Amino acid sequence: MPRVKRGKTHVKRRRNILKKVKGFRGGRKNLIKLAKTAGMKAGAHAYRDRRVKKRVNRGFQQVRIGAALKELGWSYSKFMGALKKSGSVLNRKVLSELAAKEPEIFKKIVEQVKK
Repeated sequence: MPRVKRGKTHVKRRRNILKKVKGFRGGRKNLIKLAKTAGMKAGAHAYRDRRVKKRVNRGFQQVRIGAALKELGWSYSKFMGALKKSGSVLNRKVLSELAAKEPEIFKKIVEQVKK
């Protein structure tokens, strides 16, 4: 049986690792050992932070809605409770967009929930 040389595979693996870490600083972009760990950690952080982003954005939405409601004399928690009781299908993302960009429409929604 002939001997198998793995040069192609080895080079391809290294090339793919270095492609992933292109733009990193220091030896993390061109030293294989450092690049491999940097790429692994970057992937783990990216996975985790996609979930953190959702968490942070929901906080921003709550702040936006709360600020708009303060002007109308409502608290966030009272409004959300009343909104749930009214059976509305609007979510926080839509409400925060309306509060920021269309305050008149948001005001009408608040008036409907009050009833």
